[in-house]
Formats: sequence, C-alpha cells, structure tokens
Amino acid sequence: LGVALQRLRAARALARREASDLFPDVDGFIDTDSTFGSGPNRTSIAWGIDAAYQVDLWGQIQSRVEAERLRAEATHADYHAVALSLAAEVARTWFSLIEAHAQLALLDEQIETNRTGLKAQELRFGRGFVRSADVLRQRQLVESTLEQAVVAKARIEVLEHQLAVLLGQLPQAASYDPGAELPALPPLPDAGLPSELLMRRPDVRRDYLAFLAADRDLESAVSAQYPRLSLTGSLINVAEDPENLFRDWFVSIGSQLIAPLLDGGQRRAEVDRTTAVVRQRFDEYGQTMLNAFREVEDNLARERYQIERIERLNAQVSLAQLASDQLVKQYLIGDASYLDVLSATQSQQRLQREALSARLESILIRIGLYLALAGDFDARPQ
Repeated sequence: LGVALQRLRAARALARREASDLFPDVDGFIDTDSTFGSGPNRTSIAWGIDAAYQVDLWGQIQSRVEAERLRAEATHADYHAVALSLAAEVARTWFSLIEAHAQLALLDEQIETNRTGLKAQELRFGRGFVRSADVLRQRQLVESTLEQAVVAKARIEVLEHQLAVLLGQLPQAASYDPGAELPALPPLPDAGLPSELLMRRPDVRRDYLAFLAADRDLESAVSAQYPRLSLTGSLINVAEDPENLFRDWFVSIGSQLIAPLLDGGQRRAEVDRTTAVVRQRFDEYGQTMLNAFREVEDNLARERYQIERIERLNAQVSLAQLASDQLVKQYLIGDASYLDVLSATQSQQRLQREALSARLESILIRIGLYLALAGDFDARPQ
C-alpha cells in the first residue's frame, strides 16, 4: 500500500511537471567579461532576464498535460484497488485464523473422545472380550487425530505470520487471539445495476482513465506533426563600471516558427504507435469490465451452491452421528464388528472437520463477493 501511495505521488508530480510547459520559462543571468593587457584593464558586466514561451497552437502541450493528469487519476484508482485487495486479504487471513483455532478445538474434543474409546478397548482387551488388533486400531485413530492437531497448530502459526506481515509487523512476535467461533453470514448485498458496478470498481476506473490518457497521447503525437511557434524576450543591462550599472538597458523580442520537413518518418511512426496503444488500452478496459461482471456472477453462484453444500454436510454429520451411536450399541451386544465402529467414527469426525472448513469457505466467498462489488472504499491518500 505504501508503494502504491508513492506511485500516486510520483504520478501527481509528473502531471504538475507537464503542466509547467503551459507557462513561460523565465531565467535570470549575469555575464562578466574581463580583458587584461598592455592597455587599461576592462571589465563589462551584463545581466538581465531571458524569457521563452512556446505557443500551444494545436493543443499539443495541453494534450500532454491532460494525459498525465488522467494517468495520475488512474494511479489514484489503482491505489484504491490495492487498498481494497489488502483489506480483503487481511479479512481472509483473520477468518482463516479463527477457523484454524476452531479446528484445533474440535480436534481436541475428538482426541479426548478417541482416548476414552482407547481406554474402554484396553479394559475389554484385559478381560478377554476383544482382540489386540481392535486396541491397535483405536490407538491408530488417536495418533491420527493427534497428527491432525499438529497440522492445525502449524497452520495457526503460519497464519499469524501472514497476518503480521499484512499489517506491516515482524512475524517473529506475532500472536493473536481471534477466538474459535466463526460468525454467521449477513444477508447477501444488493449487487445493483451493471452500470453501478462499473462506477464502483477502482480497477475499471483505472483502465478507463488509462484509455483516455492514451487517447490524449495520440492527440499530442498528431499535433507534433504541425509547425511550432516559440516566443523569446530578453531584458539586458550592460555596464563597464559600477557607476553605469543601471543606465543602459536593452530589450530583445523575437519569435521562431519551426515546421517539420523531413524526419525519416519518426513523427508518423509515433502516431502509429500511440494509435496501437489506444486500441490496446481500450481492449484492456473491455477485458476488465468483463472480468468485473464475471467475478460478481461467480461469487454469487459459488455462495448459492456453498449454502446448499453446507446443508448437505450438516445432514451427513447428523446421520454419521446416529450411525456411529447405533454401531457402538450393536458392537457391545456382538452384532457389529469393531471395524464398522471405527469406520463410522472416522467418517463422523472427518465430516465434522469438513463442515467447519465449508463454513470458512462460505465466508471467503462472501469476502470475494464484497471485493468484486468493490464498494466505496475511501483510502484517503495524502
């Protein structure tokens, strides 16, 4: 974001520099000439003011100025785009960190449940009710959930580092407490009309302004083929001794008309180049508009199907819980094998974790939708 801000300041300074060509250049000068020899020493002093001004006959200078101003506005829009992307990335990382803590809490519960099951199997094995293989399978399940907990802890630490860097801080001392409860999604925002979307999106504004700037460059390249008129003026005082320093004044006024005759096709080639750039910027603007519409439609569709997926996952979790409870009862009375119980437990715990990940994905999709709609984000660059 800081880099984008400096690009904006540089673009605005460049626009001011181009605008200075609309005004005369005025320079002050002092010229001394001393002669030493067999005769008397002589020293003359000339000082005064020189002024030069190029008349903007065909609007070439004005076109250059407008091009740079439009590019500065495009850089401003790009600054807003960077700010929006940064805000979205911070939000994605924050909610991913919440989900990682929720996954770790869920895994702790599953580890405790599996350890309780292991103790029960070891007691049954000690009484000769089950085989050693059933105990080993239960121990494997405990180790599997412990391994998943290690992955979750590593993910938490990495996300903390990522969030610290996004906030411009050192990752070594990053530590956050976001909680372990993902928020519920608010209602869907109003996508509005397509024309409103194009007005909100800073990347669309950026490419549109870049297209307009290229068009002004073309105007400048065309007018560069026409004659140029320059005006000059000087106010000079010449004296050979300090007593006559302000006595003799000379005023000089001149003009110069320059018309290009032969340049090896340089100006024509520049017109062709800027014409191609205008068409390129127009195509880029059109592609950005299409991408803006696609991103909104994609995220709306993804959220619609993600809601349905979460409903299906929640139904699977409920059914898996019922199946696991029934298989445990049947196992205790000898009507089911322990492999069936173990498979049902693994499926239930996997679905619980998957349902939690699906809730995070729905939040990330909503963040993508907000970013696609762009909104009115005022970054207030200074």
